[in-house]
Amino acid sequence: MGVAGTLEYLSDLMSSSGHKYKKKKQLQTVELKVRMDCDGCELKVKKALSSLSGVKSVNINRKQQKVTVTGYAEANKVLKKAKSTGKKAEIWPYVPYNLVAHPYAAPAYDKKAPPGYVRKVENNATTATVTRYEDPYISLFSDENPNACSIM
Repeated sequence: MGVAGTLEYLSDLMSSSGHKYKKKKQLQTVELKVRMDCDGCELKVKKALSSLSGVKSVNINRKQQKVTVTGYAEANKVLKKAKSTGKKAEIWPYVPYNLVAHPYAAPAYDKKAPPGYVRKVENNATTATVTRYEDPYISLFSDENPNACSIM
Protein backbone atom coordinates (compact mmCIF):
# COMPACT_ATOMS: atom_id res chain seq x y z
CA MET A 1 0.00 0.00 0.00
CA GLY A 2 1.54 3.25 -1.12
CA VAL A 3 1.39 6.67 0.45
CA ALA A 4 -1.71 7.66 -1.53
CA GLY A 5 -3.53 4.49 -0.50
CA THR A 6 -2.60 5.01 3.16
CA LEU A 7 -3.81 8.60 3.11
CA GLU A 8 -7.08 7.58 1.47
CA TYR A 9 -7.59 4.83 4.08
CA LEU A 10 -6.94 7.23 6.97
CA SER A 11 -9.22 9.83 5.41
CA ASP A 12 -12.01 7.26 5.15
CA LEU A 13 -11.52 6.25 8.79
CA MET A 14 -11.69 9.84 10.03
CA SER A 15 -14.70 10.82 7.94
CA SER A 16 -16.75 7.71 8.74
CA SER A 17 -16.54 7.90 12.52
CA GLY A 18 -19.99 7.05 13.88
CA HIS A 19 -21.49 6.59 10.40
CA LYS A 20 -22.11 3.43 8.45
CA TYR A 21 -19.40 2.70 5.92
CA LYS A 22 -20.59 3.44 2.39
CA LYS A 23 -19.98 0.76 -0.16
CA LYS A 24 -17.76 2.01 -2.97
CA LYS A 25 -19.18 1.98 -6.47
CA GLN A 26 -17.66 -0.44 -8.94
CA LEU A 27 -15.61 0.82 -11.87
CA GLN A 28 -17.75 0.20 -14.92
CA THR A 29 -17.84 0.88 -18.63
CA VAL A 30 -21.00 2.30 -20.19
CA GLU A 31 -21.40 2.19 -23.95
CA LEU A 32 -23.87 4.54 -25.63
CA LYS A 33 -25.07 5.11 -29.15
CA VAL A 34 -25.25 8.87 -29.63
CA ARG A 35 -26.16 10.57 -32.90
CA MET A 36 -23.25 12.89 -33.77
CA ASP A 37 -22.64 14.56 -37.13
CA CYS A 38 -19.71 16.95 -36.67
CA ASP A 39 -16.78 17.88 -34.43
CA GLY A 40 -19.01 20.32 -32.54
CA CYS A 41 -21.48 17.57 -31.62
CA GLU A 42 -18.62 15.32 -30.54
CA LEU A 43 -17.09 18.04 -28.37
CA LYS A 44 -20.45 18.93 -26.81
CA VAL A 45 -21.13 15.29 -25.81
CA LYS A 46 -17.58 14.74 -24.55
CA LYS A 47 -17.66 17.92 -22.44
CA ALA A 48 -21.04 17.06 -20.92
CA LEU A 49 -20.12 13.48 -20.05
CA SER A 50 -16.69 14.46 -18.68
CA SER A 51 -18.38 16.88 -16.27
CA LEU A 52 -20.24 14.01 -14.56
CA SER A 53 -18.79 13.11 -11.17
CA GLY A 54 -17.06 9.74 -11.14
CA VAL A 55 -16.27 9.66 -14.87
CA LYS A 56 -12.63 8.76 -15.54
CA SER A 57 -12.53 8.75 -19.34
CA VAL A 58 -14.77 9.39 -22.34
CA ASN A 59 -13.88 7.83 -25.71
CA ILE A 60 -15.86 8.72 -28.83
CA ASN A 61 -15.97 6.89 -32.15
CA ARG A 62 -18.00 9.18 -34.43
CA LYS A 63 -17.94 6.76 -37.36
CA GLN A 64 -19.78 4.11 -35.29
CA GLN A 65 -21.77 6.74 -33.31
CA LYS A 66 -20.38 5.07 -30.17
CA VAL A 67 -19.44 6.72 -26.88
CA THR A 68 -17.59 4.69 -24.22
CA VAL A 69 -17.61 6.12 -20.70
CA THR A 70 -15.39 4.56 -18.02
CA GLY A 71 -15.75 5.45 -14.37
CA TYR A 72 -17.82 5.15 -11.25
CA ALA A 73 -20.97 6.76 -12.70
CA GLU A 74 -24.20 4.81 -13.07
CA ALA A 75 -25.42 3.92 -16.56
CA ASN A 76 -28.77 5.67 -16.26
CA LYS A 77 -27.10 8.92 -15.11
CA VAL A 78 -24.67 8.79 -18.03
CA LEU A 79 -27.55 8.19 -20.46
CA LYS A 80 -29.56 11.04 -18.95
CA LYS A 81 -26.58 13.41 -19.23
CA ALA A 82 -26.02 12.41 -22.88
CA LYS A 83 -29.68 13.07 -23.67
CA SER A 84 -29.45 16.48 -21.97
CA THR A 85 -27.14 17.63 -24.77
CA GLY A 86 -30.08 17.42 -27.18
CA LYS A 87 -28.66 14.44 -29.04
CA LYS A 88 -30.51 11.19 -29.58
CA ALA A 89 -28.88 8.71 -27.20
CA GLU A 90 -29.48 5.11 -26.12
CA ILE A 91 -27.57 2.30 -24.45
CA TRP A 92 -25.36 0.55 -27.05
CA PRO A 93 -27.80 -1.92 -28.67
CA TYR A 94 -25.27 -3.99 -30.64
CA VAL A 95 -23.18 -7.07 -29.92
CA PRO A 96 -20.60 -8.84 -32.13
CA TYR A 97 -22.42 -11.04 -34.63
CA ASN A 98 -20.66 -14.21 -33.46
CA LEU A 99 -22.41 -13.97 -30.06
CA VAL A 100 -25.91 -14.27 -31.56
CA ALA A 101 -27.36 -17.65 -32.54
CA HIS A 102 -28.99 -16.36 -35.76
CA PRO A 103 -27.27 -13.08 -36.68
CA TYR A 104 -29.08 -12.61 -39.99
CA ALA A 105 -32.59 -13.34 -38.70
CA ALA A 106 -35.09 -10.48 -38.78
CA PRO A 107 -34.93 -9.39 -35.12
CA ALA A 108 -31.12 -9.32 -34.96
CA TYR A 109 -30.11 -7.98 -38.36
CA ASP A 110 -29.89 -4.20 -38.59
CA LYS A 111 -28.70 -2.35 -41.70
CA LYS A 112 -27.58 0.60 -39.57
CA ALA A 113 -25.35 -1.52 -37.32
CA PRO A 114 -21.59 -1.03 -37.60
CA PRO A 115 -19.65 -3.72 -39.49
CA GLY A 116 -19.34 -6.95 -37.49
CA TYR A 117 -22.23 -6.07 -35.15
CA VAL A 118 -25.89 -7.05 -34.97
CA ARG A 119 -28.69 -5.92 -32.69
CA LYS A 120 -28.77 -7.54 -29.25
CA VAL A 121 -31.72 -9.97 -29.03
CA GLU A 122 -32.93 -12.27 -26.30
CA ASN A 123 -32.51 -16.00 -26.88
CA ASN A 124 -36.14 -17.09 -27.05
CA ALA A 125 -37.15 -20.74 -27.23
CA THR A 126 -38.73 -20.10 -30.65
CA THR A 127 -35.48 -18.89 -32.23
CA ALA A 128 -33.16 -21.25 -30.34
CA THR A 129 -34.96 -24.50 -31.17
CA VAL A 130 -34.32 -26.18 -34.49
CA THR A 131 -37.08 -28.31 -35.93
CA ARG A 132 -35.85 -31.47 -37.56
CA TYR A 133 -37.44 -32.70 -40.73
CA GLU A 134 -38.03 -36.44 -40.63
CA ASP A 135 -37.71 -38.04 -44.04
CA PRO A 136 -40.56 -40.58 -44.49
CA TYR A 137 -38.43 -42.85 -46.74
CA ILE A 138 -35.94 -43.52 -43.95
CA SER A 139 -38.59 -45.14 -41.76
CA LEU A 140 -40.21 -46.92 -44.74
CA PHE A 141 -37.20 -49.23 -45.34
CA SER A 142 -36.09 -49.65 -41.74
CA ASP A 143 -34.68 -52.94 -40.43
CA GLU A 144 -36.20 -52.24 -37.04
CA ASN A 145 -39.74 -52.28 -38.41
CA PRO A 146 -40.60 -55.73 -39.84
CA ASN A 147 -43.87 -54.48 -41.42
CA ALA A 148 -42.21 -51.57 -43.19
CA CYS A 149 -41.49 -53.28 -46.50
CA SER A 150 -43.26 -56.30 -47.90
CA ILE A 151 -40.73 -56.80 -50.73
CA MET A 152 -38.09 -58.28 -48.45
